[in-house]
Amino acid sequence: MLNLEHVYGAITYDLAHRDDVDRYLEGRRREADTHDRRHVMLARCSIRSVGDPYDPFVRGRFPVGVRTIHARDTARHRLFPCEIWYPAAAQHHGQDVAPETQDVFALPAGERPRRQMAVRNGAARPGTYPLIVFSHASMSHRRMATFLCTHLSSHGYVVAALDHSEVVAPELARQDDENPEQTTARLEAVIATRVPDIRFLLDELLSGATEGSNTTLDPTRVGIVGHSFGGWTALAAPEVEPRIRAVVAHAPGGSSKPKPGILPATLTFKWARDVPTLYLVAENDVSLPLTGMYELFDRTPATKHMVILRQADHAHFMDDVEEMHETVRHMRFTGDLAWLPKDMRPIGELCSGEQAHVFARGLTLCHMDATLKGEDQAQRFLAGDVKTELAARGVDVIVHTSGHDRWTFT
Repeated sequence: MLNLEHVYGAITYDLAHRDDVDRYLEGRRREADTHDRRHVMLARCSIRSVGDPYDPFVRGRFPVGVRTIHARDTARHRLFPCEIWYPAAAQHHGQDVAPETQDVFALPAGERPRRQMAVRNGAARPGTYPLIVFSHASMSHRRMATFLCTHLSSHGYVVAALDHSEVVAPELARQDDENPEQTTARLEAVIATRVPDIRFLLDELLSGATEGSNTTLDPTRVGIVGHSFGGWTALAAPEVEPRIRAVVAHAPGGSSKPKPGILPATLTFKWARDVPTLYLVAENDVSLPLTGMYELFDRTPATKHMVILRQADHAHFMDDVEEMHETVRHMRFTGDLAWLPKDMRPIGELCSGEQAHVFARGLTLCHMDATLKGEDQAQRFLAGDVKTELAARGVDVIVHTSGHDRWTFT
């Protein structure tokens, strides 16, 4: 049975019944193997080679390795499981997309085993790489968007994600008998841990946590990506973390007027410098609506752009989009979140998970290539007709201009 706290971000949940989810997932799991096989075939047919025209939507030329480390924060007495994706050595070519050799992992909530397009503990390709930190949604986990993390690594990035403090620290866990005042205090404590978690991870990685892997991280090329509460984290971190040079926020929290039951994390945007920022958001996001995205975008004090995925909801930035969306839609809620499933559209009325993944992984990569790597081709791609490029791949978007008619770079 899926644990909802590991499914959907930016929300605090008060659940009454879960039987509907069990029945729904029984059917979804029967479809999983067919989906995995189709995804592998697509990946094998769309790997970029040296000399190919710039195309951020296809998988990069490097095989991807993945390993898990455990980083101990002695100051806060916490042990963080961290996932690190990296360009793997040539000997692993094809192994990251083949079912018999790619990584299989299980999540702690008793879900079916999941696959990711990476080779567990594969040999690293020697080199110096930019670093991208991924921040997961509220009460989710570090592997919630492997479709994105593995894609970025296949294009020459080291990507790192930890399970945030609300996952690993017992004192931040929800108590069955907590009163409203205790809940408020606990959520404030959770919000206060997010940016320190990111700073700790950067300290750990840039001080040599990847030693022995033949991989060197470039401390002058660091970016951050996050979804939902992780998107809030990505937008909050530049205020105090000067090492971050680029931000991509996927459907971020932080609106000044959150809906009932939504985590009340706000943003001050006291940035001291220009950190190029890309918002990727969903047109039909029930939890974090477009009005909040427009507000955050307008307040962002940096070079900024926003692209809206048409016919998409909050779960479209995660692995297993269809399953995650329908799991939430079939939940029965009490209290402040009773409105949520009733307002959600059936997944059949929204764009597919694969369309959403093309959108998120391609534009996230392009923004990082343009900012962290300074790639002319990426900058030209974003300065061109992004809507038409995505339409050619079956993805419908709105490029939000807000007074800008072209992408610009500093």
